[in-house]
Amino acid sequence: MRSGVIAQKLGMTRIFTEDGQDIPVTVLGLQNCQVVAQRTADKDGYTALQLGAGTAKVKNVTKASRGHFAVAKVEPKRKLAEFRVSEDNMIDVGAEMLADHFNVGQLVDVSGTSIGKGFAGAMKRHNFGGMRATHGVSISHRAHGSTGQCQDPGKVFKGKKMAGHMGAVRTTTQNLKVVKTDVERGLIMVQGAVPGSKGGWIMVRDAVKKAIPADVPTPGSFKAVVVAAEASEGGAE
Repeated sequence: MRSGVIAQKLGMTRIFTEDGQDIPVTVLGLQNCQVVAQRTADKDGYTALQLGAGTAKVKNVTKASRGHFAVAKVEPKRKLAEFRVSEDNMIDVGAEMLADHFNVGQLVDVSGTSIGKGFAGAMKRHNFGGMRATHGVSISHRAHGSTGQCQDPGKVFKGKKMAGHMGAVRTTTQNLKVVKTDVERGLIMVQGAVPGSKGGWIMVRDAVKKAIPADVPTPGSFKAVVVAAEASEGGAE
């Protein structure tokens, strides 16, 4: 199990293939995505990597978080997320993830917070068909109909599909194809739509329902960050 990456949704565009076919893609940008911490089985009971992306102002970061980033010797991040990994796929703290972490043609699972729609009716929220347009139906064409029972048990069960707040929930879209990657600009282009609004943070992982290609980089594609020595040794006076 490899680590995923944290990317930012930049928008949608299209890519033309050699035969003239256009493919709608969502552009995801890696905004200085680095490994901030490691979770080990001996210390934490599981193995995972904590990744951070983006850049946050120091004045907007809590004192505890400043110390956390200082230990990792990385700049404060705007977004943090953990990815479960196997022990043989651990990556050193401070390493920066690259766009070719995923191969072109590989299928990935993408998670994000869906766009909030506010209060919505049952037809828009749950794709209900609504009531009849005639034959006695006058003012209830878009109503969801009966929601409970008469006497026994005489209540509306929890989880009943009704009108309510739509969107603004964590959503995962599975099996999206990676169409193109740009390592220099840190861009990953996946086919189709991705949950979330423009500028939102997206988690990209290997597809869990499809086999991972054999030639994917293991434990991943990353760039090790060299930390300069804080003090020079010796020196002539």
